Amino acid sequence: MIAPSWQITALQADQIEALGALARYIWQRHYPGIISPAQIDYMLHQRYRAALIRQQLGQFGSWWDMAQNEAGMIGFAHYFLDIDPQRIKLDKLYVHPAWQRRGVGAALLGRVESEARRQGCGTLTLRTNKHNHIALAAYQKYGFIVTAAVVTEIGAGWVMDDYVLEKALD
Repeated sequence: MIAPSWQITALQADQIEALGALARYIWQRHYPGIISPAQIDYMLHQRYRAALIRQQLGQFGSWWDMAQNEAGMIGFAHYFLDIDPQRIKLDKLYVHPAWQRRGVGAALLGRVESEARRQGCGTLTLRTNKHNHIALAAYQKYGFIVTAAVVTEIGAGWVMDDYVLEKALD
């Protein structure tokens, strides 16, 4: 088996700016047609502020991982212990379009699952937009099932119209 040309490591504080740039690049290519450009900008600002990520890096039970190759960051995941200590919530998992379907997302998800098991959690949970068919198909391929539909107000008149997905860990 050939080793991948990338590796997964924990995100460091000096990489937050690169993470924000990658998130913007991915979102601006993936989400038009799912949510409006104005909502994309709002959510990017809401979720990828450097101060917020820096705070999350220092929190117990919160992890940021990144996939990188020799050219830089190609993907990332953020996950944390849920209010229910038997669950980990996968909050973000994104891969640069040029690196999708090359095992990067699966490897990031595998790392999340490993940490969940290490923490004694039996379930992974996440949310994804109901119209994000690519993500829904990918998560279902990896054993997630839709357990609920939710609409959540996120401010400025915007809502997230999501499915909740869960995966039981063996």
